[in-house]
Amino acid sequence: MTDLSPIPDSESPIPVLSPIREFALKALLWLPLCFVIWFWLAPLWVQPAVAMARVVLLGVWNDLFTAVTQGAEILDAGGKVVARAGYLVQLTTAVTVTVPPGPGGPGGVGVLEPTINPMIYGYSLPLFSGLALATPLATRRRLLQMLIAFLAIWLAQACGIVAESLKVVAFDSGAEGVAAAAQAGLAPNAIAFAYQFGYLILPAVVPIALWIGLNRAFIEDLVRPVGEPGSGNRGQSSA
Repeated sequence: MTDLSPIPDSESPIPVLSPIREFALKALLWLPLCFVIWFWLAPLWVQPAVAMARVVLLGVWNDLFTAVTQGAEILDAGGKVVARAGYLVQLTTAVTVTVPPGPGGPGGVGVLEPTINPMIYGYSLPLFSGLALATPLATRRRLLQMLIAFLAIWLAQACGIVAESLKVVAFDSGAEGVAAAAQAGLAPNAIAFAYQFGYLILPAVVPIALWIGLNRAFIEDLVRPVGEPGSGNRGQSSA
């Protein structure tokens, strides 16, 4: 007697990732690429923040700072130029300091010209970009979100540059810098707080807060238990 029972399908169903796993996978793929692009084009990404910081430093504290220039030379321990980095910021101050003789030269008197690295305040850019690219959004909404976020991040980065510039004068320039900061009416505790806030808090908190605020509907869909109304809605975020 012939067996006419249906042959079982040997093909197993293709596993479907949950929304949160799909987002996590996309974020893991996008974040490294965003950081590479950010570092590769570093001089371009820091320009807006440096311009904002320049306006504040030369407009508010023009008795301390005379120039803010993007691009600076990298020196070795002996004071020899080894490279030039377009993302660094060179400050020219009105603070006169005495340089003791050393391996790099005979010493003398000159103005303080410190160099700071604005990149340590700007990693929010690739962090937010990776999260935004991993979020299911229409192209126009994604571009709008990135524009809003970039402006906010550049503002936070400029705050970090300004705070470090004041910190260098008040804490890293000897008695001359302390006297100049006091004459400008700057409180050491306020400078220290601003520097720590701009260095430790803003770069880490700003991109996450922006992404959460701009994508609340998508996040609610991620955390909603399966089976609840709307839990199957995996469409594009409305924010």
